[in-house]
Amino acid sequence: MAVRIERLVTSGQFSLDGGTWDVDNNVWIVGDDHEVVVGADDRGQRAGAHGLADGVGVVGDRRLPAIVCTHAHNDHIDAAPALADRTGATIWLHPDDLPLWKQTHPDRDPDAHLRDGQVIEAAGIDLQVLHTPGHAPGAVCLYDPGLGTVFTGDTLFQGGPGATGRSWSHFPTIIDSIRDRLLALPPETKVLTGHGDPTTIGAEAPHLQEWIARGH
Repeated sequence: MAVRIERLVTSGQFSLDGGTWDVDNNVWIVGDDHEVVVGADDRGQRAGAHGLADGVGVVGDRRLPAIVCTHAHNDHIDAAPALADRTGATIWLHPDDLPLWKQTHPDRDPDAHLRDGQVIEAAGIDLQVLHTPGHAPGAVCLYDPGLGTVFTGDTLFQGGPGATGRSWSHFPTIIDSIRDRLLALPPETKVLTGHGDPTTIGAEAPHLQEWIARGH
């Protein structure tokens, strides 16, 4: 059965440092007719957990073994525990983002820790974990060479790096992550982002120096 990538868009709010903003999140679902990984990008909002499970077919014929969190800002993890409780899925998060996770879920830990270089094998896919700090300390991207696709969370968007103007973020670090980990991928690699439209590595790579100049 062929692997496919599906996108759902959920609406909610992102809160940090005393501010709150309305956001639309991409939720990427990767797998086949029998099994999927939700969360090759973002989790959506807690209120959408049941709708999300229905949308990916978890309640129907497909099994959900893993929810992989690209980072722990609340708009990316709100629904993770509720979805895991409903489906039996394991929540994966890089340990450097545990302080951010605890701001949203103080009484519930992730089930497993992501590590750089790890390969998540499920649903006919091989997601390679790339630790890409900068937007958050434990931010990761997920690269599947067979699909020619990298799920970048909030590390790289169409048009530039993710935001670094709030707590736990650092602009020079995100630039290093993008340059060393993401722009090293083949230029034809599809970039599926945490918010907004997809792009490619080849489309973004020529603008690195512009981003660096813009950040100073």
